Amino acid sequence: MEDKGRYFKALVEDNGTLNEIDLGEKIGLNEGETRKVIVQLLSEHKIEYVENGYCNYRPNKTGKRKNKST
Repeated sequence: MEDKGRYFKALVEDNGTLNEIDLGEKIGLNEGETRKVIVQLLSEHKIEYVENGYCNYRPNKTGKRKNKST
């Protein structure tokens, strides 16, 4: 989905200065479309919900996970 990629890129570049709905409107999505994109990104674990700052979502950190079975 093209909107999902555009929204994710905008979220990374915005760095939390706009809330999630305003960010969607900035790239041409209405509130309903924005919420659908957020749900998809959450289900793919590309973003996470955090109550910190103006925007309640941020991209997940993409570090390598360590094997904790030792």
